[in-house]
Amino acid sequence: MKIVVLDGYTLNPGDLSWEPLAKLGKLEIFDRTLPEDRLARMAHATAIFTNKVIIDQKIIDASPSLKYIGVLATGYNVVDLEVANQAGIMVTNIPAYSTDSVVQLVFAHLLNITNQVERHAREVRNGAWSKSIDFSFCLTPQTELAGKTLGIIGFGKIGQQVALLGKALGMKIVFQNRSVKKDLPEDYRQVNLEELLAISDVVSLNCPLTSENAGFINRHTLCMMKKSAILINTGRGPLINEADLAEALNSGTIAAASLDVLAVEPPQSDNPLLTAVNCYITPHIAWASREARQRLMNIAAKNFEAYLKNKPQNVVNLPLLR
Repeated sequence: MKIVVLDGYTLNPGDLSWEPLAKLGKLEIFDRTLPEDRLARMAHATAIFTNKVIIDQKIIDASPSLKYIGVLATGYNVVDLEVANQAGIMVTNIPAYSTDSVVQLVFAHLLNITNQVERHAREVRNGAWSKSIDFSFCLTPQTELAGKTLGIIGFGKIGQQVALLGKALGMKIVFQNRSVKKDLPEDYRQVNLEELLAISDVVSLNCPLTSENAGFINRHTLCMMKKSAILINTGRGPLINEADLAEALNSGTIAAASLDVLAVEPPQSDNPLLTAVNCYITPHIAWASREARQRLMNIAAKNFEAYLKNKPQNVVNLPLLR
């Protein structure tokens, strides 16, 4: 059985072992795959694994031996599920593997804005504190989070974990979610989007991307927020209208934004957020801790092993048998 990993580098740049997959068949691994190389690399493969390589109708129609597609991520929009169904190909994903790592980066971004630790440490190294006449040398205001309101948009596993850490720091928790959430702490409040934006000191986007919410953070909704508000996005880049956010930051409509995701990745050099005032961008690393990637690797192998045993798990298209 031939197993092909089309873009394995981001999952495993060299610090993990492919053995969990290698023991299940003849494994061929490519760090990256260009669109024009997909067909040749997938030839005669029974199973493929992809993170960002697009598997569309053209590819599926030209791969008669293909029976299984493992998406090495939670989101699976890289696969045409309808065509996969018609071809009898099972598609699986990797749910809930990076929750702790994502939440950690949410607060890394937030604490970066409120305390500017790296900037202060750099200036101390450069001698600025040694030249100061004061024992306490502040380059930026130091902001305490206790008592501030944390608004969380999307209250699944990640959103709830963000709330837990926010509460540990003394923050008030409000959230907006498509469905009503029950059996939560009494001091959590579910509100509508307009109220959340109006009262929150920090807004964290932790919702999935849908056709309904694409670009919902835009000029109109940004104007609902406090001028002192901080926006954090570790969800999906297209949730935000990037031109509108850059304008809001440059004009002082909101105070700051921290983003781990953008609409196009890597970003184009003319993306206005790259030069926007008080905009802090990390290159889609929230998921990428070694621990989270190891969990992803293990789940990917277990998904495929379960498929081979006719006990499929984490299937995202119609239930199919081999």
